[in-house]
Amino acid sequence: MNKSLKTFLQYLFFLGLGVLFVWLSLRNLDSDNMKQIRKALDNARYWLIIPVFIMLIASHLVRALRWKLLIESSGHRVSLMNSFFAVMIGYLVNQGVPRLGEVVKCTMLGRYEKVPVEKLIGTVILERIVDAFSFLAILAVTFLIQPGKYSELMNSFFSHGGTASKEDSIPGYVFLLVIIGAVALLIGIWMIWKKKTLKDLAAVFRKTGLRLWQGVSSIQHLKKRGQFILLTVTLWALYLFSGFVGLYAFAETSDYGIREAFTILSAGSIGMIASPGGIGAYAYLIQKTMPVYGMNEIIALAFGWILWLATTGVILLGGLFSFAALPYYNKKYNLEKSRPDQQ
Repeated sequence: MNKSLKTFLQYLFFLGLGVLFVWLSLRNLDSDNMKQIRKALDNARYWLIIPVFIMLIASHLVRALRWKLLIESSGHRVSLMNSFFAVMIGYLVNQGVPRLGEVVKCTMLGRYEKVPVEKLIGTVILERIVDAFSFLAILAVTFLIQPGKYSELMNSFFSHGGTASKEDSIPGYVFLLVIIGAVALLIGIWMIWKKKTLKDLAAVFRKTGLRLWQGVSSIQHLKKRGQFILLTVTLWALYLFSGFVGLYAFAETSDYGIREAFTILSAGSIGMIASPGGIGAYAYLIQKTMPVYGMNEIIALAFGWILWLATTGVILLGGLFSFAALPYYNKKYNLEKSRPDQQ
């Protein structure tokens, strides 16, 4: 299959998922639901958008600083502002075409900082591996601080009203079997489509495991390993507390706390992966998870869309600003670098 056609079909697939999630989240809204949403919006504390915006911008700056550390470990020094602008541009491109943003941000930074793009792509792969393990850690903490919630979450997804009686509740082992079955089905479809054998599958697992191990173990060679770990923790803490502060925006959600914030972070992260920029998926997953804590499903939907809009707004504004600022900054930056030191 032509590579361009394959990329286009992948994009259509993920965009279709986004449209599906939008439809799922909005399909049952009636006039009473709309009144609930309007009432919540009318009484919202919109000034809280300011600290949420600041924390989201700070998270992108921390990500840029962490990326700068990885690049410097490969022997190249880069400007923090160039790293930040490239990160924001990458996020903006990812809103339209998933994963293309990673290539674009490496290309942009490589162009202005004269760093080989292949080296930059290597650091981005390591970043993604670290983020994957960080997300798994967040997911583990989410369930550890509220044991038993995963079965309730499944009930929320599969019951029509968002809740289920104890008699209808899904046992935890059924939840695990559903996940294992879904993964096995996807692997089976892939093997048939690609005409792979079990031996080929084992080789893929070995290769993937080796890459993951090489990526994670390479962190120990960083000159500033402690700083890298601290920045990673700070990054996810900013994500967590932006959702936590966001809970206070609605009167109906202001009684919730850190446990719910962990769930929002976990569900929202999955939503951002499931569709381009998390469109539809982010709000839908918040809508389906928060009723487990007694939140009205319609309020949860409105809350999910508000959080997604805040996240997306930061990316759109920051990305567009970075596109405009990057060449201007480098014109001034290169001029200052070429100017002889004055005693």
